[in-house]
This record gives sequence, C-alpha cells and structure tokens, in this order.
Amino acid sequence: MRPYFEKMKEFGSALKPGMIKSRENNVKLIKDVEAAVDQAVEKVKNAGLPTAEINKRKQLTIWQRLDYLLDPGTWCSLNTLYNPMDNVEGTSNVYHGLAKISGKWAVVIGFDNKVLAGAWLPGQPDHILRATNLARRLHVPLVWLVNCSGVKLPNQEKFYGDRRGGGTTFFRHAELEQEGVPILAGIWGTNPAGGGYQSISPTILFAHKDANMAVGGGGILSGMSPKGFFDLDGAEQLISAAKQFKAEPPGSVKVHHDATGFFRHVFDTEQAVLDGIKEYMQGIPAYAPKFFRVAEPKAPRFPDEDLYYLVPFNQKQMYNFDEVLARLVDGSEHLEYRPGYGPEIYTGLVKIDGFLVGVIGNRQGFLGEDYPEYAPYPGIGGKLYRQGLIKMNEFVVHCGRDRVPIVWVQDTTGIDVGDIAEKAELLGLGQSLIYSIQQTEVPMMLLVLRKGTAAAHYVMGGPTANRHNVFTLGTATTEIYVMHGETAAAASYSRRLVKEKESGKPLEPVIEEMNKLVKSYYDNSRPIYCARHGLVDEVAAMPALRCYLVAFAGAAYQNPRSICPHHQMMLPRIIKG
Repeated sequence: MRPYFEKMKEFGSALKPGMIKSRENNVKLIKDVEAAVDQAVEKVKNAGLPTAEINKRKQLTIWQRLDYLLDPGTWCSLNTLYNPMDNVEGTSNVYHGLAKISGKWAVVIGFDNKVLAGAWLPGQPDHILRATNLARRLHVPLVWLVNCSGVKLPNQEKFYGDRRGGGTTFFRHAELEQEGVPILAGIWGTNPAGGGYQSISPTILFAHKDANMAVGGGGILSGMSPKGFFDLDGAEQLISAAKQFKAEPPGSVKVHHDATGFFRHVFDTEQAVLDGIKEYMQGIPAYAPKFFRVAEPKAPRFPDEDLYYLVPFNQKQMYNFDEVLARLVDGSEHLEYRPGYGPEIYTGLVKIDGFLVGVIGNRQGFLGEDYPEYAPYPGIGGKLYRQGLIKMNEFVVHCGRDRVPIVWVQDTTGIDVGDIAEKAELLGLGQSLIYSIQQTEVPMMLLVLRKGTAAAHYVMGGPTANRHNVFTLGTATTEIYVMHGETAAAASYSRRLVKEKESGKPLEPVIEEMNKLVKSYYDNSRPIYCARHGLVDEVAAMPALRCYLVAFAGAAYQNPRSICPHHQMMLPRIIKG
C-alpha cells in the first residue's frame, strides 16, 4: 500500500508577511489565555503542603514520582484543573494523563500526597472514571501511584456512595482486568479503608517498605467501641490507641508481603518502586510501531507557532481549516474523502507519527449561493447541512470498517434549523451519525478548536460518545455552550419583550436580564471553566496540540482489539477511485 500512504498529497502554504503582521494582536490574545491556564495549573500543582515538607519526611511528591517514572517528553496531562465540586483544596486530588513508560504508552494516575495525604475528595470518583475509561478505550495499561489516606470524612456524603461513588473504581478495575487491561500499582504511605481497596484492586502491587494497606486504619480501630458519645475517659482511651496504631499501623509489609503475599514486590526506596513498574512495563503486550505504521514519521512542513496566527480569537472571524490541519499532520499530507461534497465538512486520512488516522473537521466561510441544495438561503461554514451529515456518516462507517482511529476537530455553530431543514432530514441524519459512531468500535478524540455548540457538539464525536471519545482537548479559543449567549437570551426573552411592549411597560429591566444571561453564558464557557467542570479534559497550548495527537495515535495502535490489514482496507481505495 505504499502508493497510497508513503507520499500523500501535500496541502497548506506558508504564512505571508502581511498576515503575520496583521495577526499580532490575535497571537497576544491567545497567549494571554494560555498564560492564565498555566497559572491555574501551577496553583493546582502547589496545593497542600510544600514539596520541601514532603521531601523532609523522606517521601517524593506525586510530581516527582511522575518525573522519575515517565519517559521524557511523553507526558500528556488530562483533567489537571478538574474540580467540579469547587473543593476548598482546589483539586479533586488525583492527576492523570497519557505517557510512555519503558517505551510503551500507558494511562498514568496518582494521588496527590501533599493534600491530606492523598485523601478522597468530592469530584474524585468522576475524575478516576475518566482515567479508567481512557485505559479501556485505548486498551493500554493503567498505572497507579497509590498514596491514599482514605476518605475526607467531613465530606463523605458527597462522594462515598451512589452509582458513580468512590467504590466504583474497584469494580472498574475488575472490568479492565476482565478485558485484558493490566493495572500496575506503586504503593507508598498509609492506605486504609478506601485507600486499602485502591491498593488491592490493581493487578500487580509494588510496595515501598514503609507502605501499608488495610480495611481500616488506626483511627478507625481506635474508635471501634464508642459509647455513643465522647467524654474525658473515652478521649484518653482514643489517645492511647491512636499512639499504638501510629507506631504500627495495620496491614504493613510484614502482613501483606510476608504473610498474605499480596505485595508482589517490596522495595527499600521510592525510586526502586518506580523502577519495578518500569521493568514490568517492558513485558506489557504491545505491538512494535512498525506493525501498524504506514510510513516513516515526518514533522509537518510548517511550524506549529503558525497556529497562533491562523486560528482567530474572535469567534466571528473566518479562517482556513485546511491550513490549521496542515500544521498538525505528518508532512502536511492527506487523502481527502469526497472533497466536492458537503463543503462545510472536511473528512480525510492523514498520518500522525506514521500512523493512519481519520480526521473530521468544520470548514468555515461562505459556502456559495447554491448550497445547501435543499434551501433558498446560502450556507455558512461551521453549521451542519444535509450533505455534510451524510459525508460524516459515510466516513465514520468506513473508518470503523478499516479500524482507523478518528480525530474530530470542532468549530461548529450547530445544525441547520427550521421546517426546510426538517424536511431535509437533518434531525434524523444527526441521530444516524450518533448510530454510526456507536457501531464503529474505534477510539476517537475530540479537539474543540473554537466553538462546540448545540447538538453538533454531540454528533461530532463529543464526550457524550462515552464508548468512543477517549478524551476531549480544548484550546485558549474554546467555547462550549448549547447556543451562543445572545441567541439564548433572544430565545428566552423574545416573548416577554413582546408582552412588555404591548402592555406599555419599560423594556430596560428585561434587557438587563438578557445581558446578564449573555454574560453568564460567556463566563461559563471559558476554557478554564470548561476544564474545571470536565467539558474538556485539558486545555492545551497551540504548539502542544500535535503532542496530544501523537499520544492518541500511538496509544490507539499499541494493542488494538481488532486489526484490518493495510492491503485489505477499502477507504484509501474509495478515496482514490
């Protein structure tokens, strides 16, 4: 298949000096948001005790453990800002991402031992669910860095029970193991109760010599026989018991290595625990990259810094999607699927780090007087019409058949509306696309380049595609809402304006409410808000976008559940005709 893949059609062109000069302010606006995101990330990383305090206790922090464990330059963090319950700690207390260990991709997740010794906090179960789902969809190992003191007891009602509570993790671990996804766990510190199950539920346990895991910790054992109230005698008994169990907490190495044998290996140093994980990662089932690569990896022909000039910060300003894509894919080459059909949508095959990937994205700009063909009005890029929806359905089905992972790139204002659009079957075609996605069984990632709006956000590979969307990436220009704030205000208040006008009442109070709604839509769709509430899994700087694409493609092809041999693929042949 070299004639198809080795050298695809080149696309894109270098930026002109005039454009570079005219877009200087655009660059500043984007970089200002990226700087604000960086500040928010640093604040999260610095939550809890200072690093020096943890090191003084002869422990490494979660970030130091990650630095030692991961192959340099491969860490793609996810959900760093995730804090949907607005915890006072400023974090959900776990961090995860995609990275290589010993040359193989894994989902890596760990507790922040600087914050309440890695306690469970509100929002954490959902955060962990994202990480376990990521490992499941990509069929790559899950590596845990466990240092978990159990539940933050004063807030237990917010995350202990329910269908997606703290204990869900342990059932998801069992599910991963049943599907052939191994879970490796390095274990440090004291891990009672939920922390004990966090330690025992992985596949292979690597423990530090001072680590322990137990059904209940010293604090629980100290208070096993309360009178129903506390008095001075009871307090003295608690003090005595607490001292005893602090000196020798339950579930130590002499129990779970020497007696039960649950700890597969015990190491004298923190680094040795991480070395043990590295050694086992060498034996993880994985295909060599050459098994699935269709060509040698190439850098794009244009610099990634161009993206600051090409993607307008102003949401109403148009741009050339193809030029953006040319900065992200190998050699700035592609095979476009049905280029003359459904012009509002780009569909095509590209190479990412030598791997074949399908891309679907929104094109922008005026689409001509005669498009869409079913309507008397002209089409505008970013909106979805009949042909574009049909083309996406076809392309997704072909990618599913050929086992090609898909990258969606959204900048959409929604699906065409009105009776004309209904007669053109757009509602049914949107649901057909959801059906097509659901039956593909290939991993998908989403990049919300600018707008993710209305049902188009769902049907174009959004995070609501739970079985397929492995993660959703945002940028400094990302906005996510059911509709633009001005549109929402008009929809919410238009009838009231008519009523107030007909009754002779002043319109200013209604207008004030409308503007408040517009502002709330704006405030609640900013990149940092989207990251904190999980609407995107991370906000990446423009030059980092390709790094995430490389991680996605590499992980998707590392140990896939099914294979289509290159010479049996149909999509490249259909494209060439």
